[in-house]
Parts: sequence; C-alpha cells; structure tokens
Amino acid sequence: MASSTVARHPLFTIFVAIFMLLAIAARDKQEGDRAGFLPGQPRSPPVSQFSGYVTVDEHNGRALFYWFFEAQTLPAQKPLILWLNGDPGCSSVGYGAASELGPLLVNSNGTGLEFNTFAWNKEANLLFLESPVGVGFSYTNTTSDLDNIDDRFVANDVYTFLVNWFNRFPQYKSHDFYISGESYAGHYVPQLAEVVYDHNKHLGGNQQINLKGFIVGNAETNDYFDYTGIVQFAWSHSVISDQFYEQVKNVCDFRISPIANECSHLMNLLYKMYHEIDIYNVYAPKCTTDGSAFLSSSSDSTVKKEAKNKSKRSRMYSGYDPCHSNYVEAYFNRMDVQKSLHANTSGWIQDRRWSLCSDLISDDYDMEVFSVLPIYSKLIKAGIKIWVYSGDVDGRVPFIGSRYWVEALGLPIKSQVATMVFKKSGCWKVC
Repeated sequence: MASSTVARHPLFTIFVAIFMLLAIAARDKQEGDRAGFLPGQPRSPPVSQFSGYVTVDEHNGRALFYWFFEAQTLPAQKPLILWLNGDPGCSSVGYGAASELGPLLVNSNGTGLEFNTFAWNKEANLLFLESPVGVGFSYTNTTSDLDNIDDRFVANDVYTFLVNWFNRFPQYKSHDFYISGESYAGHYVPQLAEVVYDHNKHLGGNQQINLKGFIVGNAETNDYFDYTGIVQFAWSHSVISDQFYEQVKNVCDFRISPIANECSHLMNLLYKMYHEIDIYNVYAPKCTTDGSAFLSSSSDSTVKKEAKNKSKRSRMYSGYDPCHSNYVEAYFNRMDVQKSLHANTSGWIQDRRWSLCSDLISDDYDMEVFSVLPIYSKLIKAGIKIWVYSGDVDGRVPFIGSRYWVEALGLPIKSQVATMVFKKSGCWKVC
C-alpha cells in the first residue's frame, strides 16, 4: 500500500513560523518584565509580579508604567482586573497597589514591604496602571502631550495600552476582564469601558478584549449629584455651619457646568474648612509631618516644596497611620526600588522626585464631561455588569452623592436593602 503525504503550502509554513516567532518575542518581553524580590519584600508568601513600560505612542515617545500581580492561586483560571486611581493625577502604583488592594504594601517606615492579607489578587489577576501620562513613572518625550490631557485622551491611551499589553501577555487575552477604580476614576473607568465596548463591535472575536464589567468606589460620576453630596456631607458632619450651608444652597446651581464664580469661591472655602480634617477619612487622625524626613533628597528645595504641597491629597489607607503617604513616596523614590521595578528607565523623573499625585496633571486637566451616567445606561443595556461601592467616611466623594446618582439611573430593584457586617463594621447593600 502506497504511503500518502499531506502537502503543505509554503505560505502555511511561513505563517506558522511567523506566529511562533511572535509568540517567542512576546514571551521574552514578558519575562523581561518579571520582577523578582523587591527591596524589603518578605520572602513568604511568594508573589508572581511583573512591571515595566508599554508604549502607547511611538511617534511622541509616550509610555505608561504598569505593575501586574498574578492571582495567588490558579491564575490561569482567574479573571483580570485593571485598577486606576483618580484625582486626576494620582498613582495607581502608590495608592492602589502599595496602599490599598495589592499584595505588597509599603510598611510603616518606608523601608520595605509587608504582605496584604486582604489583597484582591486572592481572587483575580491584578493590573495597576499609572495613567494618564505624567503620573508616577509614566512619561512622554513630547511635552505638548501634557497640555492635551482630558477624559478622551486618557481613555484612548489606556485602550492602546491594553491592546499592546495583551500582545505581551497573550495568555490573559481570553480571561474575563474588569475595569476598576476610585475617585476621579469614576470618569476613567466607564469611559474606558465604553471605548472597549465600541471597539469590540468592529473587531473579530480573537481581537476583542473580553470585557465583562467594571467596578467603581466613591466614584465621581455626575457633577450635580457629586457636588450636592459634598455639601450635604460637610453639613451633616458639622464641617460647615447651618448659615454656610444655606448660603451654598442659595448661590450654587450645580446643574450648570462649569459652576459660577461665586459658587466656586464658596466651594473653595468649604474645602479649606477641612484643613484639620482628612477629607478622605473624616474620622482618621491627620498626618502632622510634611514628609521631608522620609525623602532621600530632602536638601533639594523642589522636593521640600512638593512635600509641603502634597499634604492636600495625603490620605490614610493601610491600617491607621495617617502618614502612610510619606512612607510610600520614600519607598518609590529609592533607586534600588526603581531598578527592581524596571521603572524610570528613560530618566523621566531624573530632575524631580516620584510623587503620589501630580499637580501638573491635576491643575491642567480638562474636566469637560459633566456626567458619565449616559454611559452607564448604554453599557447596562448592552449587558455589561457594574458594581458600585461607596465608603461612608469620605468627604470628597461622599456616599450621599453616590446614592443620588444610582437612584437617578432608574433601575429596577431586584432585592431590598440589606445590612452587611464584617466583624464590627456594618454597611448596607442593594441589588
């Protein structure tokens, strides 16, 4: 019996060879981003982590910095969550990863790290991104980029980041994908979700990002409800007087954007009334140091100025130490830490220190979107899942405003409000 052979077209062989070369290149880039043990990291439990840069605009030399943690168990079976911090202009590496929900938190003196028993990577693969460009280690070689940053610019950059990141980590392309964040990320997150959703409609299945939903906490969402919540929270917690509260109600019409100058003046006075209170946690003690003792270059006048100015955003996360932000900045300004994270390879922060929040971004950011609620309605109709949570001690983006805008969506309630208790702390939930 004559043996038979299957002839393969030369183009097929070339395609297979190219595919294999691309796979090898992606694996090499991925492994090049692997971070071993960081300075001061505990040896146990082990943490699988990667960090580095992904280019989002080759022409302008624009790249975003990420820090990625695989799930503690069965990462191949767990979803992928992207985390974004807000303000705008604050670092997801310094806040989200190293102070809140990452597996490695900066310790109480800034000399090392400690394991976070409440890390989200117990249940998911966690991707932290410093965005927009100019925040943290993310950089651009074209300074005019920093003059053009608004919500649309950010969403498009992060989408490009995701496409390129998945090319580097193709094993996660099929995973359920969720976008999450807090504060001004209440704008970033739904707008990015919309960009992903719209792109997916015009792409083939293997090119789509497997978006399943998004998660937002104490999220800036709608100017009218957000400002109303800020004022009512300050009044109900005795930060402002009855007379001042009535004055704001008489002067301010938060349905108009931007708000009138007289109203803007009153709101600035309201924020100043928090000068002895941490607006992000009104029951927490406030840090009394400017942080200069923790900075490696404390002799530099620019460093001292930034350390003083940053107090407006200092917030307490890990445990009950109100000065934790100082420790985080001290840690990420260490050269050995930056080298271990493959950070600052371009020398972007050579003449300035890494900071938790960028005044350059927050002061010049174009906040042109009054409300993202239309995006909620659009994506809910499309079947995208959304989880909203809101802590009750935040005076900057209070739960009161969150209640108002959730109600404004007019969604049917499937189950009644119920209490939820963890240890001795209580809250309520609604589905």
